[in-house]
Amino acid sequence: MEISIIYLIAAGAVGILLGALLAGLLIKNNSKTIEAEAREKAKSILREAEITAEGAKKDRILEAKEKYLRLKAEFEEDVNKKKNLLLTNENKLKQREQVLSKEMEQIKRKEAELDSKKENLSAQLHSVQVKKEELDRVTNQRITDLEKVALLTKEEAREQLIEMLKDEATTRASSHIKDILDQAKLTATKQAKKIVLDTIQRTATEHAIENCVSVFNIESDDVKGKIIGREGRNIRALEAATGVEIVVDDTPEAIIISGFDPVRREVARLSLHRLVQDGRIHPARIEEVVAKTEKNIDEEIIEIGERTCIELGIHGLHPELIKMVGRLRFRSSYGQNLLQHSREVAKLCATMAAEMGINAKMAKRAGLLHDIGKVYPEEAELPHAILGMELAKKYKEHPEVINAIGAHHDEIEMTSMLSPIVQACDAISGSRPGARREIMDSYIKRLKDLETLALSFDGVNKCFAMQAGRELRVLVDADNVDDATAGKLSFDISQRIEKEMQYPGQIKITVIREMRAVNYAK
Repeated sequence: MEISIIYLIAAGAVGILLGALLAGLLIKNNSKTIEAEAREKAKSILREAEITAEGAKKDRILEAKEKYLRLKAEFEEDVNKKKNLLLTNENKLKQREQVLSKEMEQIKRKEAELDSKKENLSAQLHSVQVKKEELDRVTNQRITDLEKVALLTKEEAREQLIEMLKDEATTRASSHIKDILDQAKLTATKQAKKIVLDTIQRTATEHAIENCVSVFNIESDDVKGKIIGREGRNIRALEAATGVEIVVDDTPEAIIISGFDPVRREVARLSLHRLVQDGRIHPARIEEVVAKTEKNIDEEIIEIGERTCIELGIHGLHPELIKMVGRLRFRSSYGQNLLQHSREVAKLCATMAAEMGINAKMAKRAGLLHDIGKVYPEEAELPHAILGMELAKKYKEHPEVINAIGAHHDEIEMTSMLSPIVQACDAISGSRPGARREIMDSYIKRLKDLETLALSFDGVNKCFAMQAGRELRVLVDADNVDDATAGKLSFDISQRIEKEMQYPGQIKITVIREMRAVNYAK
């Protein structure tokens, strides 16, 4: 049994060895076959690559030959063009040489002619000189004979003749000059009248006299009661905030706003309109609405200035000057609205300048700005013409415009033609019947002086002249002015007004001291 197992094991081992040998032989044969196939395939790829490279080489050679032939043809064409151009230029030069040769021949021929003429002229000149000498001899002989007869030398006779001619010429010239001057004056007067009349006729402007009251219409007396408030507190708050006087009388459905400053009246009117629309009318709301209205008025002033410049065709004006032009809308001079007056003067200046052949745009600019000094935000001692001139100079206006502004009331010397035009147009606009009212300007000046006097005292915050200057309301700082000082301040203001100002009747000075306690709930 054991022997048979050994045999089986040995037989198995021999079988394994034989299988391994057979497998090795098969693998060796397969690898040789694969290697042979790979070598054949590589040779095939190399042959194909060689064929492809040879084809590409031939294509490149053909392309290079075509490009060479094309460049050669272009070069030959360019050479032919240049050759033709050279031939053309050469032909032109030859033609030019021929023309120059002909011209040289003509010049030589003319030179010969001139030489011949020169010789003839020399001969003629010699003959003339001989004749002149003969004539001088005869003339001198005649002069000598005349001197013997007249008992005067030639110089004396000449001087007498010159004096006679001079006197006669002076007499005739004086008469002629007088006639010319008379005619010029007559013509200038007619022409000036024609220009002024044409200017006035071509400039049509509405005129309106400014007053010191505005009427605010309301729907019913119930609304009037709300505006008045409990014991008149709303009216007092509105008057203190705006500086105008609110007159509530028996006139149905109307409240009168009185004040000399048109800006204050407009602020009060717009504030009342907003309060009535809103329906909430009490002191705190009144102050809030008045503050917003004042801000809106400032914006409206700028808008009015810009619109005016656009309508008149004036460009490049400084923003501060535009704002001052807008403020003209709320100022008046002798009752005449300043903006309307300035617009009219600008149109008159442009028309008159165009008639006289002067720059119409610059004349219109000077006419619009001529009264700009009247709306200067601060009080100044200078005349409004000089103040306006300084403002125009500050904001880089043209020198002719600056001179026209400063000279339209003869404060400075006129240095350009624009200045008398602006002066004349200012007089035309202001002197029309109904255009101005003299008492209005003096009245407004008196009220402004009254307010300025009160504001000069320490502790005064605001001051408003009311009731046509018969009452002066002074609002003081409650922290710096106590009740006793308020009474003394009222007395001091009244004494100073009596000493320094002239006014009809009497003026009531009311000092208002209001104490407010404000806290915030957070």
